[in-house]
Amino acid sequence: MMQTEIAPKPRRNVELVLIVLALAVGIGASALVSINSEVGLDSDFWFQSSLLAVAAFAFHIVLRLRAKYADPVILPIVVALNGLGLALIHRMDGPGDDTGNNQLRWTLIAMAVSIAVIWFLKDHRILRRFTYISLAASAFLLVLPLIPGISAGEILGARVWIRVGPMTFQPGEIAKITLAIFFAGYLSSNRDLILLAGRKIGPMQFPRFKDLGPMITAWLVSIGVLVFQRDLGSSILFFGLFIVMIYVATSRISWVVIGLLLILGGGFIASQIFSHVAFRIDSWINAFTPEVFGRSPGGSGQIVEGLFGMADGGLVGTGLGQGRPDLVPFANSDMIVALIGEELGLIGLFAVVMLYLLLFTRGFRAALGTRDAFGKLLACGLSFAIALQCFVVIGGVTRLIPLTGLTTPFLAAGGSSLLANWIIVGLLLMISNTARGPVDTTPMVNKPPASSSTPGSRKPATGQTPSAPTEAVKQQ
Repeated sequence: MMQTEIAPKPRRNVELVLIVLALAVGIGASALVSINSEVGLDSDFWFQSSLLAVAAFAFHIVLRLRAKYADPVILPIVVALNGLGLALIHRMDGPGDDTGNNQLRWTLIAMAVSIAVIWFLKDHRILRRFTYISLAASAFLLVLPLIPGISAGEILGARVWIRVGPMTFQPGEIAKITLAIFFAGYLSSNRDLILLAGRKIGPMQFPRFKDLGPMITAWLVSIGVLVFQRDLGSSILFFGLFIVMIYVATSRISWVVIGLLLILGGGFIASQIFSHVAFRIDSWINAFTPEVFGRSPGGSGQIVEGLFGMADGGLVGTGLGQGRPDLVPFANSDMIVALIGEELGLIGLFAVVMLYLLLFTRGFRAALGTRDAFGKLLACGLSFAIALQCFVVIGGVTRLIPLTGLTTPFLAAGGSSLLANWIIVGLLLMISNTARGPVDTTPMVNKPPASSSTPGSRKPATGQTPSAPTEAVKQQ
């Protein structure tokens, strides 16, 4: 007998209202910047605002057609952050500077790619078939910046960019997605092997040494990024991603302990061998020392100027377009958090952090709701990648941890990061659509296989495995 559940509500109308509010945040910020910079609401303002609004509503329509049960909060949050970022980047544009328009172009491209992911990816579980292909793609993407002729060379001390015509692109941003797919596929398939009993020390159960292979490999990859590409931020991101995903898969705190020990050990060795790592740590600890402040390269001037800017903003900020973020190097990219703290104040900065927390929790909510291990791990990994990136960036700007070269998701200037993070949004929306959608709870009937089998055979029916799910997600 067919058993049916009460049909869940798509809640797309709620999303539409929230998108209007999100556009009000982004377009309102652009209007304030234009008015305070004495440019006024010119034709460029209306053209850029219209493009952002059209792209947001087009995304909403695609969700109505292809993923009507997707989380209604994720898209509005990202639209608000992206719109605010466009306003702040335009605010920093000088005469002849096209950074703001370039960011708008990348926004449209990134949203189009994310829409394509939603349109063509009918089920996120298809990605599990590409577990080891994703690993190979990750290795290829990480090696690209080191290949002569393609590499853009060393830029600001790091070798993480390649040249694509007149533009530069950072393939490591895409690698964090392919690595998350590989980790999710590997851990969901090999969880029982990883959970084999090992040595117990105190209250913690440690894995066997031969089962540490994947973690050691991930550690070596992150160290390789640090050594050859000189990118401390990506190194932390890649290894942290693996640690969190293996903890979610096994629920063993011992993996976190081992991971932290490897991070501390690798960081200490790197600080003794590589001058750029030592400079960053020294600039963090002795930021206000005159010798460190004026040192070039590796000085702390950028950090100190950002701190003074945020202090000048106080509680409510100086107002959009009325501060002096031009005194902070890279205020539109690495230090955009300092720009927010100066012109929107502590309240505005807390509001942005709350948007990131909401985005992170909605991603985890999708992970909790989906019924397959691969989807749970993938949603957790992708959500944590955004959360860790925010923590590393904001922690570096506020001098909680050493400053790295990561960009603030959706806010900072950078097409590579924007593209990768919008793809993550598309994947999270697809996973949430599966998690929130109706489920066919018809009991499975174990039919005998079509081919003859010997009496007493314990072979499962065709298409069924002992680990097969007991419920199927109804395709919309």
